[in-house]
Amino acid sequence: MKTKLLLLGAFITMSFFIGCSSDEKTNDGIKTAITNEEIITNSKIDASVEDVTNIAEDQFNSQLNLNAKPGGPIKNFLPSCATITTVLTNNTWTKTVDFGVEGCTLNNGNTVKGKMVVSFSNDFSSSTQTISYTFEGFYHNGKKIQGNKSIVRTIKETNILVTAHPVSTASIDLTITFDDGKVYTRKGTLIKEMTSGYDTWFDWDDNAFVVTGSGSTTFPNGDTFSAEITTPLEFNASCRKPFAVKGIVSITKNEASATIDYGNGDCDTLAKVTKDGVTEEVDLKK
Repeated sequence: MKTKLLLLGAFITMSFFIGCSSDEKTNDGIKTAITNEEIITNSKIDASVEDVTNIAEDQFNSQLNLNAKPGGPIKNFLPSCATITTVLTNNTWTKTVDFGVEGCTLNNGNTVKGKMVVSFSNDFSSSTQTISYTFEGFYHNGKKIQGNKSIVRTIKETNILVTAHPVSTASIDLTITFDDGKVYTRKGTLIKEMTSGYDTWFDWDDNAFVVTGSGSTTFPNGDTFSAEITTPLEFNASCRKPFAVKGIVSITKNEASATIDYGNGDCDTLAKVTKDGVTEEVDLKK
C-alpha cells in the first residue's frame, strides 16, 4: 500500500510539472503573437518606404520631362521648402534633395528632413532605367533612415494594364531608427505599376499605383515579420496618404500569422486586421 501511495505521489508530481510545461508553451505562444502595436509600427516603416520611393521617382520624372510642356498647371510632389541641386557627370544625373535641418511637410502630411541623393543615367531613350538613392542625415516622421535602395524602372505592358506604362521594381535594404532609439531593418522587393497619371507628369494628384511583392522587418528584439502581398495593394495619390486604399497583406512572425485588409478604396488610414479568426479595425496612423 505504501508503494502504491509513493507511485501515486510521483505521478501527481510529474503531472504537475507536465502541466506547467504545457502552460509555458501556451504562454510562449501568447508572447510571440502579433500585436496591433507591431502592425502599426510595421506600417509606419511601410509609409517611410513609400515616401522615399516616391521622392526618388519624382526626381527622375522631373528630369525626364524637363523640356516637356505641361497641359495644365504643375502640381509638384515636393514642397517648396525642398532645395534641389542637379549635377550631370559622365552621363549620370545626380540630384540632391535637401529638406533642411528644420524639415518639410509632404503633401500627405508626413515630415522629412535631411538629404536624399538620387542618381540615374542620362539615356532617357532606354525603356529600362535604374534609379539609385542614398541618405544623408535623412529623417521621416522623426525616424532616421539609412541604407540604400535601387529602382529598376521599365516601360512595358502587363496583365494589369495592356497599355505600356511604368513598372518599377524596388530592392529595399534599409535601417530605420525610431526616435526612442529602437532599430529596425527592412529588406524586400516591391513591384510598383503606375496605372494612372503616367501621361500627365505635371499633375501628381492623378497618379495611381498597384503594388505587389514581399519583404521582412526585423524588430529590435530579434523577431522577424515576413510580409507578402496576397492581393495587390492599390494607392491613390489624390488621397494624400501613404497607405493603400485596397489590397491584402499576409504577415507571419514565428508561428503566429495575421492578415491586413486595407479596405474598399476609401481614403482613410484604417485597416481590418484578422488574427486567429478574429477581425478588428485598426488605425494605422496611430
